[in-house]
Amino acid sequence: MSEAGLRHLFTSPVTKKYYFHFFKNHAAFSKAQKKTNFFSVIYALSGMREHRREGLLNLYALSQSHPDIQRIVLADDDHEARLVSHLSPSRLHGIVSKSAPLNVLLTHLGTLLGETRRINENIVNHWYISQSRMLSPTERAILHYMTRGFSIPEIATHLERNIKTIRAHKFNAMAKLGVHSDIGLLNAADILMGLPFDEKPRPAVA
Repeated sequence: MSEAGLRHLFTSPVTKKYYFHFFKNHAAFSKAQKKTNFFSVIYALSGMREHRREGLLNLYALSQSHPDIQRIVLADDDHEARLVSHLSPSRLHGIVSKSAPLNVLLTHLGTLLGETRRINENIVNHWYISQSRMLSPTERAILHYMTRGFSIPEIATHLERNIKTIRAHKFNAMAKLGVHSDIGLLNAADILMGLPFDEKPRPAVA
């Protein structure tokens, strides 16, 4: 969704009682934050990977520095919304898919903006449940290395595993996340960037 599309979205009757500021980068937002007390920040994730990475990292930083500010993510589609829901290390108030029908999208935004003081506990609990059930420590470590540009052989060296084992863990992660390419896996890995991880996951004890 373009900037013009977002501006049009936020002029609807559902959102007209709020005053919106639009920022193209985090530096501009940080500068404005010194003069304005924002009650909510809506991150529209970009389709360009570098911009999306920057947005996700800034979202995580905001959750640490200003936990009182509401944080909503506008994901590109339902799949990205699901990945953010599963993997985001930031406590979010809500995630909305830009591919949803306009009336649904507006209804969700209106509801979320009206809940400025309450973290959506369903999303928070869903994240904790997903983290314990979805990705193993080794799978999370592989994703972290991938998003930093490491190759499979390099990851195998860092984790002290053989390449076949790393590839098996990588494909397991792809299956769990419902992605079918390295690009899709990198998109998922980017969401995890703010989350600490064990560089050499210990083997499970039976």
